[in-house]
Amino acid sequence: MSNNQHSTSSPSPAPPGSPVPSPLSPPSSAEPEPDPGPRDGPGTEAVVDSPWYRRAFADLSPLRDHADYRRVWAGQAVSSIGQQMTAVAVSVQVYDLTGSAFATGLVGIFSLVPLVAFGLYGGAIADTVDRRRLGLIGSAGLAAVSAVLAAQALAGLGLVAVLYAAVAVQAGFFALSSPARSAMIPRLVPSHQLPAANALNTVSMNLGLTVGPMLGGVLIGAYGAQAAYLIDTVAFTGTLYAMWRLPAMRPLGARKGRASVLDGLRFLREQPNLRTSFLADLAAMVFGMPRALFPAIAVTFYGGDAGTVGLLVSAPAVGALVGALFSGWVGRVHRQGVAVLAAVAAWGLAIAAFGALHNLWLGLLLLAVAGCADTVSMIFRNTMMQVAAPDEMRGRLQGIFIVVVAGGPRLGDFESGTVAALTNPATSVITGGLACVAAVLLLAARRPAFLTYDARHPTP
Repeated sequence: MSNNQHSTSSPSPAPPGSPVPSPLSPPSSAEPEPDPGPRDGPGTEAVVDSPWYRRAFADLSPLRDHADYRRVWAGQAVSSIGQQMTAVAVSVQVYDLTGSAFATGLVGIFSLVPLVAFGLYGGAIADTVDRRRLGLIGSAGLAAVSAVLAAQALAGLGLVAVLYAAVAVQAGFFALSSPARSAMIPRLVPSHQLPAANALNTVSMNLGLTVGPMLGGVLIGAYGAQAAYLIDTVAFTGTLYAMWRLPAMRPLGARKGRASVLDGLRFLREQPNLRTSFLADLAAMVFGMPRALFPAIAVTFYGGDAGTVGLLVSAPAVGALVGALFSGWVGRVHRQGVAVLAAVAAWGLAIAAFGALHNLWLGLLLLAVAGCADTVSMIFRNTMMQVAAPDEMRGRLQGIFIVVVAGGPRLGDFESGTVAALTNPATSVITGGLACVAAVLLLAARRPAFLTYDARHPTP
């Protein structure tokens, strides 16, 4: 792969009398043609000349070689931490105002509906407009919502309706802009570095999931919810700066006019490899996601309390972060279909073992293993979607992905809760994990070509 990358120099000052560029326009005075991004070429395979223990760690070459990707990654890592702090602050505020666990749980509903409703729509928009501009608008909107949350906390409004509305608008901005940000990645790094880039994206996401709630809890306890909101607002400046420095990123090969959401769904239906990767992820989330049972498991398995629930919730995220940090090997895997199914099967087996073995520390280890397997699956599924799909379809596929990620765990909560009510929590967890493995075996039998998917010759 060539080391071709976008210019990182600062824009030169405009001469007197020149029009000032809009914050939503590229830094240069003339809008550049869509940049197809770095290309693979002869001699682009990574040279393996470092010790094995260094190759085990996450491959940092996308950060080292591509300044645009580096800025986007850093901005998203910081904003992810801030967003998780805000999520904790909203839940704390709602509970303080109402004293109701039900009212606090409604926060998730008010975020889920816009995620599903706008996820597909945001993907369609991302396939017709400048993705850089859409990313800027989304980041600016999210920063504005955090500022509104800070203002209401400082003013002491005490209105739960304002918090619900803010969460809904926040989810809408995220759903509209997230497909565009994800579809940019193949334009920022060459295809052979996409597994490494997706692993690094997983690192930033799980940093947010692990560090964000901890920092949020400390800040809220010391200075109140407004401190978390204010820091989140400031954190978005990193993402805004990264988006501002990017060149224009219109979809390649897209026809003029509106992109149809139905076209994206039809495309996914007609592409067996991509469809199988989505179904594998759904199997893991619907059958092997026992998070709704964690409070009951904490009591019935371990005789624990709320602190035990916190450990159970955080263990998969810790495992996912460890898996991403030790992901240096993923770039050397070409049979990515096999890797996806093996990782999902490992997730299911770890969850089934978690349900069968009632030792707390062993249970936490198994949940961490499941989280690590989920990271591996996510890296390869994202890479397949980014490489095998044409650029003009990536936004819509990312929109469908958001809907699957948002809706799948909720279906998993319903499945695990229903089975637990009919039997018991242990049976629900064990059968769910085994059902996940069975689904993987069924997918392998129904779609044997998925097992031969080769990243060097990607086919959707």
